[in-house]
Amino acid sequence: MPLPTLTGKHLFFTGKGGVGKTTVACSLAAQYAQAGQRVLLISTDPASNIGQVFGREIGGTVTALGDLIPANDAIVLDAIEIDPEAEAEAYRESILGPVRGLLPPEVLATTEESLSGSCTVEVASFNRFTDFLTSPEHQDNYDRIIFDTAPTGHTLRLLSLPGDWSTFIDNGAGDASCLGPMSGLDKHKQTYADAVDALSDTQSTTMVLVARGQDSSIGEAERSARELNEIGIPTSHLILNGLLPEAAASDPLSTRIYEREQALLADLREGTRFPTLRDAQVSTLELKAHPVMGVAGLLTLGLPSESHDTHQGDTRETDVPVGLAPLVNELTGGRPKVVLCMGKGGVGKTTIAQALAVELAKQGKPVHLSTTDPAAHLDLDLGRDMPNLRISTIDPEAVTAAYRDEVLATKGGALDSDGYAQLEEDLRSPCTEEVAVFRAFSRVIDDVKDHWVVLDTAPTGHTLLLLDATGSYHRELMRQSGESVPQTALSVLQDADVTKPILVTLPETTPVLEAQELGRDLERAGITPWAWVVNQSLLATGTTSPFLQARAAAQADVLGHLVAGTTSIVVHTPVMIDEPQGVEGLAGLFDAGVASPTS
Repeated sequence: MPLPTLTGKHLFFTGKGGVGKTTVACSLAAQYAQAGQRVLLISTDPASNIGQVFGREIGGTVTALGDLIPANDAIVLDAIEIDPEAEAEAYRESILGPVRGLLPPEVLATTEESLSGSCTVEVASFNRFTDFLTSPEHQDNYDRIIFDTAPTGHTLRLLSLPGDWSTFIDNGAGDASCLGPMSGLDKHKQTYADAVDALSDTQSTTMVLVARGQDSSIGEAERSARELNEIGIPTSHLILNGLLPEAAASDPLSTRIYEREQALLADLREGTRFPTLRDAQVSTLELKAHPVMGVAGLLTLGLPSESHDTHQGDTRETDVPVGLAPLVNELTGGRPKVVLCMGKGGVGKTTIAQALAVELAKQGKPVHLSTTDPAAHLDLDLGRDMPNLRISTIDPEAVTAAYRDEVLATKGGALDSDGYAQLEEDLRSPCTEEVAVFRAFSRVIDDVKDHWVVLDTAPTGHTLLLLDATGSYHRELMRQSGESVPQTALSVLQDADVTKPILVTLPETTPVLEAQELGRDLERAGITPWAWVVNQSLLATGTTSPFLQARAAAQADVLGHLVAGTTSIVVHTPVMIDEPQGVEGLAGLFDAGVASPTS
């Protein structure tokens, strides 16, 4: 199916890392430009690679790419990569600069950490691209403005709230904000309101979700659509990217992948499993044998491949161990361990955590498997099959709701209606949830005295630093809940002999970059990643499909770059013909000698 026809001047593409939203956005930009439209392409993705896609350095200034597009007339295709971290640093300095030398060092350090969370990055990026969304100059110069990565529903709710942020902070109501001091937001209030209005205008703006043909990926898209719908921004399009072509299904693995994707597409169109996406227009794009790079590839995205049989022999070998056995061999030695499985949504953290827990239990270790992932579905039958495996679930929604109620009942009681509304929104931030979850999480960690603790999803380095800060920020935060800071749990996490953080990712460029960023975040908190699991690797399957062999060769390059840049253990696990479920299914992730996906 060709790329969809989209209406509106502003096109926003959003989706989890590795789904191909950058490629789709770049392809549409190139095709619109070739058709004679004046196009501006803007990336706010921290792992942006639009420069790599076009084969030209772009960076933080508007760069002309029109000469790359073959056409008879002059082409207008401009691009810019907004660096979220650089924008966040400038935003932090605008707040911290005036008070350097005036505040005690420990207070300054606490304030700086309070400005290091994900919300600060989102708002700082939003500060920058509101100019492209609202300024008359950009509106007049371009027919299409395409954004690779859209703001989240939380950010848009935050920026559209009524009231005076400066007064809110001065009155002491905003101590729990993961944005830290927000007086700098107030002067942009009207600009934010104009930007949110523009995003809500379906005549000028189209919000496009991009996902893969996998249950977890579409589930993430459903949650994003619901969050945006709640604030009046409808999702009109869903692009399912990278579906296996029917002609490429030539061995048991590729045939099963094709059948599974088609069944999921049928479920999506039927509408009961993903109700928020029921009314969205669904477009599908075929997977290419090789990554789409360069203008020639971008201009043909959406067209069917001419052949799927010309890639025989395009294989690559790697000496990276296959399977999880090397990790378990080290985890079983010595005293009990805390195993943290961390990574972005859709990479298979839950499956890897379950596999490790089951194998440790098989070897006679008492194991406590727990999750803080709201999208995770631990297989409770595993605990019934293995008497020394205990399974628990920390419900982020429930523990966060309880935490919010406590804060609103204490601090909220003295606020006016605007202040109360702002406090309510402040408590919806990702950092509020992390702090609330950490209280429950710390109780699970305490089991390491006599259990191997395997956790599916763990706190970020920012959350840990926030809880370990010495200033009033975190003390007030924890005092609101009536508890002291769980220093014992934090010290356990920072003990490399006890805690073994594992970064789970996919063999694609963007998921690896995102996982590396998570690793750096942990290292700021004194926690060094112990191992990497590159999940769903075609290299590990022994596939005989020429099409999948070509994809495996590209994955080998990604794996090679990862290994060269880390001193941690790296293993990769195979794409499975069927989802690994139950004790027997999970055992397939330990087979280091996978010769064929049929074995």
